[in-house]
Amino acid sequence: MSMSDAELAAHLAETAGKLLLDVRASGIFSPKALGKAGDQTANQFLCHAIREARPEDGLLSEEEKDSSARLEMSRVWIVDPVDGTREYGEERADWAVHVGLAIDGRPVIGAVALPGLDGGLVMRTDQPRALPAAGTPLRMVVSRTRPAAEAVSVAEKLGAELVPMGSAGAKAMAVIRGEADIYLHTGGQYEWDSCAPVAVAIAHGLHASRVDGSPLIYNQRDVYMPDLLICRKEHAQPVLDLVALVKDAIDAG
Repeated sequence: MSMSDAELAAHLAETAGKLLLDVRASGIFSPKALGKAGDQTANQFLCHAIREARPEDGLLSEEEKDSSARLEMSRVWIVDPVDGTREYGEERADWAVHVGLAIDGRPVIGAVALPGLDGGLVMRTDQPRALPAAGTPLRMVVSRTRPAAEAVSVAEKLGAELVPMGSAGAKAMAVIRGEADIYLHTGGQYEWDSCAPVAVAIAHGLHASRVDGSPLIYNQRDVYMPDLLICRKEHAQPVLDLVALVKDAIDAG
């Protein structure tokens, strides 16, 4: 039976997550080697599966050599086989598998698997869930190893608590799951870091944009994506305004 795009994304993300758990359970890799082995195993599965199931679509993966052929295509799958490789290698829970589909540059379909959670979890665009109540005080997820200065400053001005976390996908899903209210990132990313998480966040009614308020556009020649904001819609404009103020202050020295 053929699957819809959303069903395919969720199935692939979940299956890749199970493969990654199997690789980790082998117990034969050091943390660094485990990350590399996991990346390669999940990437091979995802790329082969997408090319088999959607041969007419384009593909962009963090672990695959890029091809400019995707730029001529309307539909492009954008995947991150292991988002949060360090966390995966350290046997933490805050890592993810991203399977997203951009159509004409828009992040339309996506699934984010969180295999490290008890029982595993797959968040998907076709099965949105009700958002939990907002936290008091506000909580902002930031990188656990290198939180961006802008995000830290904005959190201080908002009176928000910082919630350190690994994977970008885990951070975005934390907002949907009610573990945080705002995910603000200014430290530089690539399209595979955010395509699937942004698609899922938008499907759940969250705001998602660049930190200047412009839309997130995918399948670009340059896949570098410096910043993003994912949050509840009521927090978007206050955060965007504060980011502008903070950036101006940093630029001014």
